Amino acid sequence: MNSGKEVRMRRIINSRSRKMFILAMDHGFSDGPIPGLRNLGDRLRQIGEDALNAVIVHQGMVRRIAPVLQETKHLGLIVHLSGSTSLTQDSNDKRIVCTVEQAIRLGADAVSVHINLGAETETQMLTDLGKVSQACQEWGMPLLAMMYPRGKRIENPYDPVYIGHAIRVAMEMGVDIIKTYYTGDADSFSQILADVDAPVVIAGGPHIDSEFTMFKMVYDALQAGASGVCFGRNVFQSEHADLIAEAIENIVHKDFTIHDAVSLLETAENWSMTG
Repeated sequence: MNSGKEVRMRRIINSRSRKMFILAMDHGFSDGPIPGLRNLGDRLRQIGEDALNAVIVHQGMVRRIAPVLQETKHLGLIVHLSGSTSLTQDSNDKRIVCTVEQAIRLGADAVSVHINLGAETETQMLTDLGKVSQACQEWGMPLLAMMYPRGKRIENPYDPVYIGHAIRVAMEMGVDIIKTYYTGDADSFSQILADVDAPVVIAGGPHIDSEFTMFKMVYDALQAGASGVCFGRNVFQSEHADLIAEAIENIVHKDFTIHDAVSLLETAENWSMTG
């Protein structure tokens, strides 16, 4: 990793735990002004930027969260470079909508792209990833790739074989941070990560039905060797987003157990109810 990447990576990785808690807030591009993202700046401030290491947004939203970025000294900015909308015939077809150079002008600490392996346009997405990776190497910009097995031939996107393949493709392409699904099983995930020398963060995926389930997924993935989490709607759409973020932060960086995280949430909620 070149010196520019090393400097920028230090802004999005906790210096003590060497792990990351990233909040993805790029969903408005694909899904529109969904609950939790109607005003990104206000929502980010409500969640509590101190719990986060970095936030992911599209280029046009940088100025809308700029006041929050200016208020904190440690919140990293990741500009998302690819996208598609839910209105198109193939929402799995992610295309480049921003450049590394533009992200640099916006003050980004890293950039991210979304790749769906198994999609009909996989070849084009991989070509785009290669070009972005080369530009990141040239400019010293860390690259986060969201690597998902998605497409007609993918029966189970959490299959360890598919997850392992997705992670390896990212490594082959020079990706610095790899975001993918947790397999749902610590043993299989740890086997995948045994030979991986790049940080892997897990995605939150669809809405999770309980805080316990979410905290268990985070805890188990970390025990298996994950370098953190990159969650979106399971945080910013939560009624108690600030408490959820605090609990996840403590699991990721302070070795909280699942019970510790649940207790923190219950105590805070009880205090709020009686206060």
